[in-house]
Amino acid sequence: MHQGRMAGSTWDPARYGIFSDHRLRPALELLGRVPLSDPRLIYDLGCGPGEITRIIAHRWPDAEVIGVDNSPQMLATASARSDEIAWIEADVAGWKPAAAPDLIYSNATLQWLDDHDALIPRLFGLLAPGGCLAVQMPQSWPLPSHRLMRETLAQGGAGGAPIGPVELRRALDHVWVAEASHYFDLLSPSSQSLDIWETEYLQMLEGENPVLDWVSGTGLRPVLNGLDGEDRDRFLQRYTASLLDAYPRRPNGQTLYPFRRLFIVAVKG
Repeated sequence: MHQGRMAGSTWDPARYGIFSDHRLRPALELLGRVPLSDPRLIYDLGCGPGEITRIIAHRWPDAEVIGVDNSPQMLATASARSDEIAWIEADVAGWKPAAAPDLIYSNATLQWLDDHDALIPRLFGLLAPGGCLAVQMPQSWPLPSHRLMRETLAQGGAGGAPIGPVELRRALDHVWVAEASHYFDLLSPSSQSLDIWETEYLQMLEGENPVLDWVSGTGLRPVLNGLDGEDRDRFLQRYTASLLDAYPRRPNGQTLYPFRRLFIVAVKG
């Protein structure tokens, strides 16, 4: 859940866990569509604090399950909660398993990595024959929360000047997740079966500014890691106010945060 070049490796497990129920739901829905009956070797790429990794291990108790992440903070949390699963610190972009896995599962991770035209086929090619690649990625780039993030960086400084280094703004301007049809074209020639779908969740959040809390645990990490001092304070002041305008609290006190996700379950021929 927390791998990536754009995001870096500095993550806050406690902040990420604020909306654990909302974050776990798509992970479980992805897992529920995996068609394997008895996989022997499973990797969870971007395992984060290991909640879904432990569920995977419970579903297939005879399998060897290995969690992979590049965040020492997340792996420390994961290993403290389970010593029956192997936890490995590695960058998914260059990761290679010691043996061909039956299942490579990756929930909310690959959106942090570039060049999916190479990455997705490479991961699929690592599988054993009949193995499964199961991936979920947020489609967050067009959301108001993320558009306002980019706009605040571009013109939120004094007199409308940009905030922070140009490399940070370029990274956030980049569309990291392609259209569903693109992944179909990448995987269909070598797939025995291929299931791709999109779901929009109408998330009902609690708190004073829950959308800020949400993105602070995930999509805002590159900004929080890439800014400091006055730049960071100025950005957060302006961005916080713009989120409250974009996502007002409803009469019952909750805030609605629509969030769309892309799912891929591909079985190797």
